[in-house]
Amino acid sequence: MAGAAKAEIGLAMGGCGLENRVATYRLQLGSHLPFARVCELLPYFRDLGISHLYLSPCLKATAGSTHGYDVVDPSDVNPELGGEVGFERLWKASVESGIGLVLDIVPNHMAAAGRQNRWWWDVLAKGRSSAYAGFFDIRWDHSDPRLSGKVMIPVLGDETERCLEARQIQVRRRGAEVFLAYFEHEFPAGLRSLVDLLQSAAAGGSSRSLAQLAERLVSGEQPNGVEFVGGRPPCGRPLMLFNDLDDGAAAALDATIAAINADPARLKSFLDLQHYRLAFWRRANQDLNYRRFFDIHQLIGVCVEREEVFAATHALVLRWVEAGRIAGLRIDHPDGLRDPVGYLQRLRSAAPPSWIVVEKILEPGEVLAPEWPVAGTTGYDFLNMVNGLFVDPLSERLLTGFYEEFTGQSSDYRDVVRRKKRLVLESLFSSELSYLEHLLEEGRCRRRAAAAVRPEDARCALKEAICCFPVYRTYIRPETGVVGARDQAVVREALSAARSRQPDMAPEAWRLIEDLLLLKLSGPAESEFVLRFQQLTGPVMAKGVEDTAFYSFNRLISLNEVGGNPGAFGTSPQAFHEFCLRVQSDWPQTMLASATHDTKRGEDTRLRIDLLSEVPEQWIDAVRRWSRMNAPFHRRGFPDRNTEYFLYQTLAGAWPIESDRLTPVMLKAAKEAKEYTSWTDPDPVFEEALRGFVAGVMGHVEFTSDLSAFLASLAWPAVVSSLSQALIKCTAPGIPDIYQGAELWDLQLVDPDNRRPVDFERRLRLLDEIRALSVDEVLRRSSEGLPKLFLLQRVLAARRRYAAAFGPKGGYQPLAVAGEHSGHLVAFMRGERVVTLAPRRVVGLGTDWKDTVVGLPPGTWKSVFSAERFSGGMQALSRIFAQFPVALLVREGGRP
Repeated sequence: MAGAAKAEIGLAMGGCGLENRVATYRLQLGSHLPFARVCELLPYFRDLGISHLYLSPCLKATAGSTHGYDVVDPSDVNPELGGEVGFERLWKASVESGIGLVLDIVPNHMAAAGRQNRWWWDVLAKGRSSAYAGFFDIRWDHSDPRLSGKVMIPVLGDETERCLEARQIQVRRRGAEVFLAYFEHEFPAGLRSLVDLLQSAAAGGSSRSLAQLAERLVSGEQPNGVEFVGGRPPCGRPLMLFNDLDDGAAAALDATIAAINADPARLKSFLDLQHYRLAFWRRANQDLNYRRFFDIHQLIGVCVEREEVFAATHALVLRWVEAGRIAGLRIDHPDGLRDPVGYLQRLRSAAPPSWIVVEKILEPGEVLAPEWPVAGTTGYDFLNMVNGLFVDPLSERLLTGFYEEFTGQSSDYRDVVRRKKRLVLESLFSSELSYLEHLLEEGRCRRRAAAAVRPEDARCALKEAICCFPVYRTYIRPETGVVGARDQAVVREALSAARSRQPDMAPEAWRLIEDLLLLKLSGPAESEFVLRFQQLTGPVMAKGVEDTAFYSFNRLISLNEVGGNPGAFGTSPQAFHEFCLRVQSDWPQTMLASATHDTKRGEDTRLRIDLLSEVPEQWIDAVRRWSRMNAPFHRRGFPDRNTEYFLYQTLAGAWPIESDRLTPVMLKAAKEAKEYTSWTDPDPVFEEALRGFVAGVMGHVEFTSDLSAFLASLAWPAVVSSLSQALIKCTAPGIPDIYQGAELWDLQLVDPDNRRPVDFERRLRLLDEIRALSVDEVLRRSSEGLPKLFLLQRVLAARRRYAAAFGPKGGYQPLAVAGEHSGHLVAFMRGERVVTLAPRRVVGLGTDWKDTVVGLPPGTWKSVFSAERFSGGMQALSRIFAQFPVALLVREGGRP
């Protein structure tokens, strides 16, 4: 659905309040930023020039959630944010301020949070009999008899038998409810166990009332009017006993519970009667029998491909869309779904006027499928493209050689990726892999031609294919029997790379995998194999690359961003223009991001690290010097040189920074790298050495003084780079998004650092002050971030005034640049009225552009920042940038 069709979607958005598509502003809602506080800030967002607030998930989430992605009830608004009343007030206030709302929604998973998730609690209580058993992606028919018909709950701190022996698992009664408890965790008692309990209590205490109650439960009578079998019960309600038990019956019941709790064998028997199996948390990656979000077993996959599940999980959001409360939707992690295309088609049908963008991570060279009925992505493709403009490719050889010398690490990025993907596949996703292998074996056994393929060869080929997969996933729909050309090419590319890694493997093994993935073999198991394969390659890519390789391959860590390629250096202006022309043609309403809640670094932290590529010799000398200075802070050889190099780059990007922010980031990086420590197998010796090293480095005055002196020469280039990136983002094809707080210098690091509360009071004050300041005064206060705030306000005002130039039909035209420094400028025109001139790689350039000129179209052009005027024709950049280091020019005369 490219080109004109995309423009039609963009134009249709007007009915939902997107007729003035200027910019979105991402807010991380939470206890520090509830709806009421957002209402108070609306005048600030309006004055900044924001047209739409882009809200993090606001449906009911786990108590105390800091992000909202752990939804427990999609039919309700998070009470911690203000509930439905608070949301209505926010909507009304936003309408009065002329600001629309865009909402982040989570179709892929919900939080398995015990009682908080009523649907999940109902499934645990009733198993397959629950009306919500089909809502969650559970494999009830597990090959392990201990899990057949049960849900695995990996919450125990040790093996189940040891926890039972230690009396850590207990049966408890609270009024009319009997349940199981493990420390703070509670689990429902199922019908079979309640009947068994009542019968035992009746026999031991000679209580006729307990025996009668057991008989009623067995016969299907519904005590207290609470449904517990079939139907559509008030989900989450426990299977209740009668509240009016006489004292004797209650005493007999409690005595039986106490006896069970005192006897591990009886306790095990009671536990075995449940519809779930409590298990050691370490067994989750090997034995889990439900789909989850990546490797987080607390987030259980939802079967949103089922019509009734879609309806139940989207009812509230779609009601908001229909009522005009919500102008757009951001879809979280669509690649986790069983059928992303089908889901998006259903969503588009249910919300036809909405602006819909997807959190789709496009790997280098990958394009968004044109048949997806969306406006575009959330902007990681743009982020990596624009970031590359500020990386000097001429330094690649020098920095690569030094990286190998200093760290002893391989500079073969593709090899690092394959190794890390295999690591996470075998350690984090072995339960998903085992199921795929089971389906693969079914397909192999039913094919005479595949009989010669040894099972171990088929499994090896499968793993190698996953590790060599070049993108998150394919989008093959077995029910259609058709594999698109793009998906065919991806599968064949992956298998070609896999064969080269395993040249001695029997050809029949590769042919079997290819035939399955390309639908040349059909059947229920074969279709399930394809669907599960597609749902696994994405998590392996995300965890193996973004959350492991990106913390292991540290040649230039500003390139290690979601959807990026750290193995490549830099983006040329020509490549950037080609990218923008494609976006303008195919996805003119896509989102443009430079920072998100999931980026590894703030947008200005990243740019400051980019600057190191412009001074490679000085950087190398400095690192060698700093390493000698800080050698005394190593303990037992820890931390390793790769971690140390990561630290110096982090300091270069985020300086000045406090130890209490830096230490958690360094520990997270080391755990994600999974070389010496990890989240699941922490090494206290390494981690203590790393803490000590960071403390030593940060307290070493000679080092910190040297670091400050080194960075001083890069301070002004950092300002120019930031202003250029912000200007490009706000004027390139698409809708720019500003991450909360990033209207000033964004020197944050990976979450949770980048999710800290924003000082909006400071931003309100600075925005008010800017009105009375000259351009010179704004620039003199660069350390406060004023130039960036000034630029954003001016550019967003221009976007609003010249809306046609930035719309789906506005066009995009690169401008000619000539002269000695022509390669240091990105120049383009939007529509017929607006020109962007953004310097890049300006270290050593200063204000001396020498003979470099840009060709302006005919007419008189006025600077949005300095009010200077320039005539059409070749204009000297030294003059254009004399008062402000970047330029946005508008042609005077005529209608906007």
